[in-house]
Amino acid sequence: MNFADPLPTLQRAIRGRQQTIEQTVERLPQGVRRLAVQLRTRYSVEQLWQVLTDYEGLSNFIPNLSQSTLLERTGNRVTLSQVGSQQLVLGLKFSAEVQLELTEHRPEGFLQFRMIKGDFRRFEGAWRLQSVPDETLMLYELTVQGCLGMPIGLIEQRLRQDLSANLLAVESEAERRFA
Repeated sequence: MNFADPLPTLQRAIRGRQQTIEQTVERLPQGVRRLAVQLRTRYSVEQLWQVLTDYEGLSNFIPNLSQSTLLERTGNRVTLSQVGSQQLVLGLKFSAEVQLELTEHRPEGFLQFRMIKGDFRRFEGAWRLQSVPDETLMLYELTVQGCLGMPIGLIEQRLRQDLSANLLAVESEAERRFA
């Protein structure tokens, strides 16, 4: 994916070494935003896959995800209901509900999702896991378009922070389970 507007990379210290979280955002017409965030981790594709596909448990460790319910599973297709909520600036609270269809491509480490109903006009993306020497690349991509009246600037700002927080939360949960 070629993103037009790379954001500054974020740095964090992990056990004495610097870890970079790479972020990009693309501003598309009609308030559509395409964001991607990536980090390198020591946890394996299999370990991260177990964390990502713990659908009923996601709200226990993903920030601002207040509910995640598995509605149906048929083969490699999963339907989830999720509710997210968070505080915005000036004490405003934002809450959104989505019903997602996910397609698990386990051998490729690819988990694709799209909104089939919910509070956005568009909400789709993917998690990608890729083994590289001595670590795993974890990439989260999201394309989102708010409904009329949604302040896309505020939503974009929160998403920039939240996508990084989501990757860190998945890594922290893998550490809790497998360290």
